[in-house]
Formats: sequence, C-alpha cells, structure tokens
Amino acid sequence: MVKKYSFSTLLSLLAVWLMLPGMAHAGLFDSNPFATKQGPVDVEQAFVFQPSQQPGGQLALHWEIPDDYYLYRDRMTIETDGAVNIQSELKSAAIEKDDPLFGQVFVYKHQADVNLVLTSAADVPADGVVSVTYQGCWEGGVCYPPVTKTVPVNAVPVVAAAAPVAESAQLPAATAVPQSEQDRFASMLRDRSLFLTLGAFFLAGLALSFTPCVFPMIPILSSIIAGQGAAMTTGRALRYSVVYVLSVAVTYTAIGIIAGLFGANLQAAFQAPWVISLFSAIFVLLALSMFGFYDLQLPGSWQTRLSQLSNSQQGGSLLGVAIMGLLSALIVGPCMAAPLAGALIYIGQTGDPVLGGLALFSLSMGMGVPLLVVGASAGRLLPKAGSWMDGVKAFFGVMMLAMAIWMMDRILPTQATMLLAAVLLIVTAVYMGALERLPESATGWRKLLKGSGVLSLVYGVVLAIGVFAGSQSFLHPLQGLATGGSAVQEKKLPFNVVTTVAQMDLLLAQAQKAGQPVMLDFYADWCISCVELEEFTFKDASVMQSLTDFMLIKLDVTANDDEAKQLYRRFGVIGPPALIFYNREGTELKNMMLIGNISPQDFNLHVARIEG
Repeated sequence: MVKKYSFSTLLSLLAVWLMLPGMAHAGLFDSNPFATKQGPVDVEQAFVFQPSQQPGGQLALHWEIPDDYYLYRDRMTIETDGAVNIQSELKSAAIEKDDPLFGQVFVYKHQADVNLVLTSAADVPADGVVSVTYQGCWEGGVCYPPVTKTVPVNAVPVVAAAAPVAESAQLPAATAVPQSEQDRFASMLRDRSLFLTLGAFFLAGLALSFTPCVFPMIPILSSIIAGQGAAMTTGRALRYSVVYVLSVAVTYTAIGIIAGLFGANLQAAFQAPWVISLFSAIFVLLALSMFGFYDLQLPGSWQTRLSQLSNSQQGGSLLGVAIMGLLSALIVGPCMAAPLAGALIYIGQTGDPVLGGLALFSLSMGMGVPLLVVGASAGRLLPKAGSWMDGVKAFFGVMMLAMAIWMMDRILPTQATMLLAAVLLIVTAVYMGALERLPESATGWRKLLKGSGVLSLVYGVVLAIGVFAGSQSFLHPLQGLATGGSAVQEKKLPFNVVTTVAQMDLLLAQAQKAGQPVMLDFYADWCISCVELEEFTFKDASVMQSLTDFMLIKLDVTANDDEAKQLYRRFGVIGPPALIFYNREGTELKNMMLIGNISPQDFNLHVARIEG
C-alpha cells in the first residue's frame, strides 16, 4: 500500500528538511544522539550493531534501535564461512506489524538480540567469519537497503560447545527458533526437574522397545532361558531377564557417555565384518546346542572352580547372560533415536555425564520392559519335562539361526541372505511335517504345527524363486519376475550416494545454484532404522511425490572411517539415521533435522512444513 500526501504536507516536509542543517548546527540534537522525530538518521545510527564473542563458542549479536525505527526479523540472515558452523540460533521476541512494503511482518523495536553457538568444522578450535545481513525502516516512510556486517569469531569443537542460553531475559524461550525433536529432549535435560526428565526418558524408551532395534533381543533372551531346560523356574527366568536388561542398560549408558564426551560411536566400531561374522557364528553354535548336537557348557575344570565359589552354577550362568547382554547392546541393536540423540547432545554441550548418563539409563530400562515381561513369561510357560521341551528348544534354535542370517545381511549381498533364509524356512518346514500326511487322530496342536510348516515352506520356496529371478526384497520377492528386476529399481528414490565431505559440498553447491531444496540421509548398512526407512518410508508413493523437487544425497557412513567421522562432525550427528534438510537458498534448516525412523504420513507433513 502506498501512502498519499497532500501538496501542503509535502511543502511542510520540504521546509523541515531545509531547516535540519541549521538546527543541527545550533546543537538542538546534541542532547539525544537518536533524535529521530525530525528525520531519518544514518543507518549506522538507526541500527547500532554490537557483536560480542563469549566463551564456549557463543556469539551474541545486539542492536540498539532508536524510537520510530524498526528492524525486520525475517530479513535478517546469518551465514558462516567453511571454517565454522552454526550449531544453534536463538532470537529475541519480535512484534507483529502491518508494514506498507511487506504486509504483516515481525519486527524489532528498541533492541534486538540473537544468540549463536558456533562450532568448528574440524576437531580443533578454528577462526572464522560470520556474515550478518539485516534491514530496517524509519516510521516516517524511509526504508534502508540491506546492511551486511562481518564478525571475526573463534569456534570450538562440537563436544566443547556451550549450551544455548534459552532462559536469558533478553531471549524468552517462547520466542526461540523452533527446535528439532532431539533438541527438545536436550532442552528437557537442561530445564526440567530430574524426576520428570527421567520419567519422560523412561516412557520414550518404552515406546522404542517396540521398534526393530529391540525386537531382536527377545529371541536371544528367550533362547538363553529355554537353553536351561528343566532347571529353569519362573524366579530364575526373572533373574536372568533382569541381569540381561541391566547389562544392556549399563552398556548403552556407557557408550552413550563416551559418544557424548568424545564423539566416538562404539556401536559403529562393532559393526566391522569380522565382529558381525564372529557373533553370527556364536548364534549358530547356540542353535546347534538347542538342536541337541552337543551340550554347550564350560570345561570340567572351570565348572569345578566355579562350584567351589558357589554351591550352584548360577553365578557363572548369570555372568554369561550379562556378557550376552553387553554384546547384544553393542552389535544387535545399534539404533539412533531422538531421545538418545538428545541425551548425547546434552552431554556433548555441557560435559555433564551424570545427568546425561541417568537419562540414558532410564531410556534403556524403558526399552527393557518387554524383555523382562517376555523373560519372566518364558520361565512360567516353558515345559519342565518331556518331548515338548525338545520342541521348544528346537524352535529357539531356528530363531538363533534366523538371527545369524539377519546379522550377516549387513555384510553379505541381499540375495545371499535371501537364499540362506529360504533354505532355513524350507528345512524347518520339513521338520515340522509340512510334507507329511496327518493321521486322522491328529490333535489341534499337531494341525497347527503342520499349517505353520506349510506357510514356512511356501514362503521359503517363494524367496528361492525370487533370488533366481533377480529380486532383492524380502517383502516382494516375486516383484521382478515380469520385468527382470527393473520394476524394483524404478521404485527407489534417486539418491546421490557420497562418502566424503568434498563430494557432498559439490552436490550442495549444484543444488543451491539450481534453487533446489536438499535432503541429506545419513545411512549405514548396519543401521537397522536406516533399512526400515528405506523399505517402509522412502518406497512409499506419497513420500516419493513429496520429494520430487529435492536433490537427495545419501551420506554412506557404513565404513565408519575418517571421512565418515568428518561428515558426523560437520552436522553434529552421533550416528545414523539422520535426515538433514536445506531450503532452496542453500541454508541448512537445523530445526528440521530428523533423528531415527518416521512414518510416511509424518514424513510428508514434515516436508510440507519445509516447503511451506
């Protein structure tokens, strides 16, 4: 909307303008350097910019704004050079204004504040430059062109960065930049009471217990309990379950504290092919023991010494359970989720491993609740004698073999693990009597067993056919029959796979030049949630449609080498999966980062907020 003035008003303004030099010479403005009633001052006086570097990588930006002037909130941009990154950004409260140029906008009057937490792109403190661009107006109808200021800064590594000051009087929390989910969990640790915080992390862990990260631990624990045979009681099964869950929780807590303090992901280190192969071999040995090929026990001399220390072998058995829990936490379920990432962010920013460790322990115990229930139930339901016991142990033996194949899928081609799974299903179906005729006197349980065997046989045969047809999908093994496998490829998102920072920066520059938004996907073959994202979210038709305009970059950190660690440090990520978004101007949207798995529906809503 353009204001209209009468001819007499214009003459009055002209007269005042001609009088300004004489008034200034007479000293009428000396008592107030911001005497703005009489006309627009220089931009340096209208918006007095005062940057201040603070310890811990914090940079405070402050503007003094005289009466009758205002600064646009949304026309303020802050950029860095390649040496430093902005880890968090917090702006002070703005007020809404009906602006004649831009309509309804948010502006700052009297003063404006922005607090930044800066981190170095490397592992050591680094010097860099922050460029701040801002624009404002005079209420009298004059708007200034954008002004850019450069501020030399010193940034610290991610693990040494200070926590953003969310509770500052000048920066009310209600007006802070929207936070990502993991940042909200980190803020919870800073701002809430200990009891409420630990309760929230326990509930978050309970929710995570139903994800593929925890589910593989159920057959492991059940197999340990079933392997004890007739000696297992409900009380002993509960003790085994408690020891197993505590071992997992302590391990998660320890590796979480290490990751938060030093940025080292021990779980990723345990995904080396030789480690996975060794652990898979252990599963195979446990399975053969379940099938009765041999009794898995300690050498006689060891048993004698243990008996001397205790009247029973309960101590030795519990030690084995604890070791299995430790290995399970490190190898079976290396998953990253928003609550876990939030605790790691808090530990890294504050250097406080006590509260962060308590949160991780509470999270792990929430994840272990189903394991306690299943373990205690197994002790109650397992038969105490007879042929039923052999059948139950054989069932868990099959589960152990399935676990071994599932783990080897991280390092073997998909078609190889599909073929192994097909063989396991077909052989199991034969032992279940799928190819035998049922007698007329067969019980209902016997019929149920045969029916399950038939289903196992059918799926095993389908998997085998799919392998020879070129399929690479356990869910759709026959999808490639008609087109020789090309149909499967057409349904995948067109990711550009990179493994280094240089490759990524080249693609980011191309996207910025083309005005494309970007999604970065931290991925690893050993990451369970990454595979879940690939199979259930990224293959969804609506998700593919949502990402049509995006440049998609997959950051493959499977190797966990130096290049992968540089990618982690660049974005302050501890481990995959993590999704990072850039807008069309090439600006990273830190508050839109996603950690962990997400459903197609929620993902589409998230992308809509980015594009909106």
